[in-house]
Amino acid sequence: MYKRETEGWFKHYDFILLDMLCLQIAFFLAYVISGHGTAPYSNDLYRNVAIVIELADLVILYSFNTLKRVLKRGHYREVIVTLEHTLILAATISAYLFISHEGGNYSRSAYGFMMLIYLLLTYVTRELWKSVLRKLRIDPDRGSRSLLIITTSDVADEVLTNIRENNYAGYHLAGLAVLDRNLTGVTMDGIPVVAGEDDVAEYVCQAWIDEVLIVPSAASPYPEDVIRKLEETGVTIHMNLSKVGCTTGKKRFVEKIGTYTVLTTTMNYASAGQLFLKRLADIVGGLLGCVLTGIIFIFVAPMIYTQSPGPIFFAQERVGKNGKRFKMYKFRSMYLDAEAKKAELMKDNKLGDGKMFKLDFDPRVIGNKILPDGTKKTGVGDFIRRTSLDEFPQFFNVLKGDMSIVGTRPPLVGEVSLYELHHRSRLAIKPGITGMWQVSGRSDITDFEEVVDLDRKYINEWNLELDIKILFKTVAVVLKKDGSM
Repeated sequence: MYKRETEGWFKHYDFILLDMLCLQIAFFLAYVISGHGTAPYSNDLYRNVAIVIELADLVILYSFNTLKRVLKRGHYREVIVTLEHTLILAATISAYLFISHEGGNYSRSAYGFMMLIYLLLTYVTRELWKSVLRKLRIDPDRGSRSLLIITTSDVADEVLTNIRENNYAGYHLAGLAVLDRNLTGVTMDGIPVVAGEDDVAEYVCQAWIDEVLIVPSAASPYPEDVIRKLEETGVTIHMNLSKVGCTTGKKRFVEKIGTYTVLTTTMNYASAGQLFLKRLADIVGGLLGCVLTGIIFIFVAPMIYTQSPGPIFFAQERVGKNGKRFKMYKFRSMYLDAEAKKAELMKDNKLGDGKMFKLDFDPRVIGNKILPDGTKKTGVGDFIRRTSLDEFPQFFNVLKGDMSIVGTRPPLVGEVSLYELHHRSRLAIKPGITGMWQVSGRSDITDFEEVVDLDRKYINEWNLELDIKILFKTVAVVLKKDGSM
């Protein structure tokens, strides 16, 4: 799932919040310096002004677009814009005091000091914050979004320099793929060349790559076969518009990366507002889930330990969104040697290609036994799996941001190593505790391709309403104990 950048003034929400904070600090300090005490909010007039100045600040930021190109402004230009903003704000507050007939009651020294402190404080704060962001931009190892650059050898240095110097999206530069020469293993300006034309799609399948940027030289054609394979993986593709031909991506739109105008192709995208609401729901649900996990622990932990002494929690490395690895937590439902026994049980795997593992009766589960008369006996491990209690510690992964409440199931590292190109597309969204596959007869599905189709359907059709629908279905499935989540 690609996060499309917010258009307009609100995309600089960090500067907006800092600006509003500076304004409130200036208001408080001005009141104190003027000798009126240290409690301006206890006075009705000053409390009203404190509210009005924040509302006025937002209106000015929006109406006059004073944050336009804020990241690209130099020091002198920043002084001019900040001064203009402060003067408009001062005029607005003066108009409010005049209209409300409170001008004579408001301290002129508090008013003057507030505007002066705000001018200096907000300018310094903006410059410091821009300095921090610039340092983050030029560090290829930072950033929450991983970008692979695909280019040709004659312009590789130019493209890399361009993206580093204009990395306003804060990308982590994952590497270079050079199309016209075999340079794999070579390092260019600190960034490794990780693949060539023949194996770049396979590399995307096995590494943490959120997006790829394709910028070949003017003399080189677009690598249509590479693009087709990358689209199959579900990765978000940005192509330099000056050379774009016809593409077949699910969603397409124009945006900027560095100084390049690119056509972006992706399975689906969400606005910042949609992702904010999804993350907010994850935080609220994650907190509630962690509380429930603590309560469940009181009852489940002794049951697990008495039948299989050892750790109560189980941590396992999984593959998350776009190949990013993380530790996933569960209540331990299997014996300590479960991983060692997996290989010998692979012959009984219901999904026999190794891309997923599922048994009708798993002897590794705590308490599971086959008695001499052939009867199958289950225990605490089977109970917590059937009731999905073993899944509750994953709410900690949700709080951390590794997972979402609704998404696709995170595969094992070994499973991903067996993926074909189109299988990788199920990693295009943050993994979840529950999802479309789990509520669509998950106990009956034995074909991995069906799982992939359901995951792709979820990603292509994603919206908040779909998440809510899946959550309601999940509750019904768990109450019916229809297999493990």
